[in-house]
Amino acid sequence: MKTIRISNTPLEVSQIAYGCMELGGGSGPEPVSEETRNHALRAVQTALDEGINFFDHADIYGRGKSEEVFSAVFRMHPGLRDQITVQSKCGIRFPGDPHEGSPGRYDFSYQHIVESVEGSLKRLGTDYLDLLLLHRPDPLVEPEEVARAFDDLQKSGKVRFFGVSNHTGAQIALLKKYVDQPLVVNQLEMSVVHTHLLDEGIVFNQDRPGRPVRGEDTLEYCRLTDVVIQAWSPLAQGYVSGRPMENPPEHIARTSELVAWMAEEKNVSREAILIAWLLRHPAHIQPIIGTTNPDRIRAACQAGEVELSREEWFRLFVAGRGGPLP
Repeated sequence: MKTIRISNTPLEVSQIAYGCMELGGGSGPEPVSEETRNHALRAVQTALDEGINFFDHADIYGRGKSEEVFSAVFRMHPGLRDQITVQSKCGIRFPGDPHEGSPGRYDFSYQHIVESVEGSLKRLGTDYLDLLLLHRPDPLVEPEEVARAFDDLQKSGKVRFFGVSNHTGAQIALLKKYVDQPLVVNQLEMSVVHTHLLDEGIVFNQDRPGRPVRGEDTLEYCRLTDVVIQAWSPLAQGYVSGRPMENPPEHIARTSELVAWMAEEKNVSREAILIAWLLRHPAHIQPIIGTTNPDRIRAACQAGEVELSREEWFRLFVAGRGGPLP
């Protein structure tokens, strides 16, 4: 497994990360079954065996159960904690929290950020997070509160480095005005059929973009400021790598056929083609794979063996975006 360096940190991490959202099973109140726990631990072990050393969590995944399940990995492998990078996210609150009638919302208040981190640390069974990300932009964010939370979490040793998720370049810039720590990661949805970040630069100044584009220049902003882009849902839920879909949109069906053909030509998995498409981009994007199927984890990790030419990359891009370039 090749590695990348997260700028402004000493972290040398696997170019593919493992997303832990599904480890705890569903998000209902039921406890984690033994079968779910064992399946989750097999998935994590497969990721480790493939050379993945970066694990992505969030306080809301499985309503905390995913972090609890992951804690068993540390008990099974004494000394592993210092050999891997653990990231978690905070800021999303469920309906009914803390009172009946409370709406689902985002919360970047000082109190919520600090309490969320303390909860994650307890569930994970660790003293620190390598990275903490703000999960989704809070319209009521007061950057001074975020800055105070980050300062206290870093000074106490509970969080080493910080970043964001699903943020535009302008939203990151606003936080940077107040936060002393560098924001080193932005986790964003990106796949061969979710190409919005790329389309912003392609359809700029066109009369008919054919899709909503706000022109945030987020991809370019992250590259200019050394923010690592992490791609969530890089396999597009499997719909272009073999998962059945009833009456798929034309561009999904066409992209699926192209991915299958390329995989056969290169003698690799379809998952490897999809991950390799992201890795081919010069921004050094870090895909986060979230499947708990060991075979699909191994399949995605074949991406390091794949070389895509410019022509192949653009064939996938045009197919996935569902229309020709301007």
